[in-house]
Amino acid sequence: MSDYNRCSSPSELKITDMRFVDIVDAPMNCTIVRIDTNQGISGYGEIRDFSNKFYALQLKRLILGENPCNINKIFGKIKQFGYHGRQGGGVSGIEIALWDLAGKAYGVPVYQMLGGKSRENVRIYCDTDVDGKHSGKDMGRALKERMDKGFTFLKMDLGIDLLLDVENSINAPLGIVDKMKSFSQQELSFGITNKQFADFMNKPHSLTGISINENGLDYLENYLKEVRDIIGYEIPLAIDHIGHCNFQSIVKLAERIEKYNIAWMEDCIPWMHTNLWRELANKVNIPLCTGEDIYLADNFVELFESGSIHIIHPDVLTIGGISEVLKVTHTADKYGIATAVHMAETPIGCMAAAHASTAMNDTFLAMEFHSNDVPWWDSMVKDSKENIVQNGYITLTDKPGLGIDDLDDEVLKEHINPDRPGMWEDTSQWDNEWVHDRIWS
Repeated sequence: MSDYNRCSSPSELKITDMRFVDIVDAPMNCTIVRIDTNQGISGYGEIRDFSNKFYALQLKRLILGENPCNINKIFGKIKQFGYHGRQGGGVSGIEIALWDLAGKAYGVPVYQMLGGKSRENVRIYCDTDVDGKHSGKDMGRALKERMDKGFTFLKMDLGIDLLLDVENSINAPLGIVDKMKSFSQQELSFGITNKQFADFMNKPHSLTGISINENGLDYLENYLKEVRDIIGYEIPLAIDHIGHCNFQSIVKLAERIEKYNIAWMEDCIPWMHTNLWRELANKVNIPLCTGEDIYLADNFVELFESGSIHIIHPDVLTIGGISEVLKVTHTADKYGIATAVHMAETPIGCMAAAHASTAMNDTFLAMEFHSNDVPWWDSMVKDSKENIVQNGYITLTDKPGLGIDDLDDEVLKEHINPDRPGMWEDTSQWDNEWVHDRIWS
């Protein structure tokens, strides 16, 4: 540790600043947060993809002058300002940066502060996209390339976007399918471009009036068969982004694809509709997974008690950070529920998730990786000499904090979000904002 001796006076460490950089196509739009201190140590965090830095900026006033090593104290101050989905990004991003700072201050990796390793290697499940119009054979070949790189667990989308050009496959209010054809998969999933269309897509699935016809079910079943014909039936394969269709269509699709040995169906119903998850679990024989949009571990309990899900996939950048991820797995363990950690972020979010996964109990199943096709992804880390994910696993070193000393600003500059330009710009206008935060009288 002599080459990284910054732990001379951690008790005197103070937060002095918070700055940001927004990038695109990593593979998502992502916001990295940097928290600076009076001793020259900086900690990195990340705000959930497709969120906004203002969720963290509003909290700057609450953390300035605090010792970042007092993670529980600071989390207690900012916890009330998070919420589900992308609204959890500010609290979560700051919490991760605090762990990074504490590790660097004391000279130990985050996983060691969490109690040490429960596993030497973190198994990665590789999510896979195929751009444009394509067949199940095309997806199968893309997934086979993942297997050739050493990945032992796979995920793909199997949704209504595949049916937009298939005749008589979708039943929907007239005009909706034509609108959907003009949008990308990301836009269909997040509703992030056209505000009018976003208003429609932001409705819960069961309220959209969309269902899948028998012809569409035939197509999706054959698509999956073509995939399995190429990758075989031995490797686990999960499915995601089924789309905003009604509950009955989800049931019919599940019944069609049970024989293809699906590892799990992900987020096919909004997570908060526990009654529908329970009904679905009673009707189908495919493991059900949800949780990436849930803020705080306690908010998983209703789903656990309902007996309606079999796998959770908390995102460290929504749930409230590293501590909350570990907390939810302790509860999941009581119910016999597995954990597949959700992660579609930059190396900062990835390493935060990997440290949590390394320290996690036996509920851990695998951790997501969505950046296999982003050639510059690893180079965001300054002086990176090897890929973070190798042969389908992440193996953490004993480097302090998250294990990332610095980011490469030259690489980041090449991928700045044009709608949110600027790099590590001054945020002092947020230093002295004030509000009466107390939630009781």
